[in-house]
Amino acid sequence: MDGHALMNGLGFFKRLLGSHAAAEPRDEAHLQTALGARMLVVDDSPTICAVLGKMLRQDGYAVLKATEGKDAIELARSEQPALIFLDIVMPGMNGFAVLRALRHDPLTRDIPIVMISGNPQATEQFYVQRFGADDFMQKPFGRDEVYLRIGQLVQSGRLAGRLSPVQVELAPPVPSVGELSADDLADIPDIAMPDADATPHLVGATPMPQATLQVVHGIG
Repeated sequence: MDGHALMNGLGFFKRLLGSHAAAEPRDEAHLQTALGARMLVVDDSPTICAVLGKMLRQDGYAVLKATEGKDAIELARSEQPALIFLDIVMPGMNGFAVLRALRHDPLTRDIPIVMISGNPQATEQFYVQRFGADDFMQKPFGRDEVYLRIGQLVQSGRLAGRLSPVQVELAPPVPSVGELSADDLADIPDIAMPDADATPHLVGATPMPQATLQVVHGIG
């Protein structure tokens, strides 16, 4: 990576952090999408899947999980989730490769995708490449961070807003996916920490030109 691209990537990172740090009204920061909406969590760590799944269930979402890239692509095609949380560093098919596959497929190209990682190299590479992702979360993250990302996608129009309480009462119930008992949920931590065994190298990620810093929702 040349110095110019690195500086631009780091500059974008700082601007993004600054925009997230800007105080928004709490009700706007916690805008949520449809009750019962399906969320696909893709991470090779069962712990991260469990923690993020718990956070999403607590706000009324149904959760799908995948620990491998190929399984994630199949689930995205068959289940059409409202949003995908996609880890970057995974063995075999990494998150960047999954992202590109999803954006090239007509069935999945428009699904909002939030990349996640606790690996510094993967984080830096995301901000230099970010080909087609909607947002990024860095591990460790908590519930407020997850809800903020969803709220920003609602505000941008990438996700539909949640119905009012009256409309929710009139709407038919939506079955959840992979429900856990209250005791099971209580045993899951409330903060998603970085993977202890995260691999330092990314497989199959090809450097892309600086122009890809612009967020796009499809890849030509």
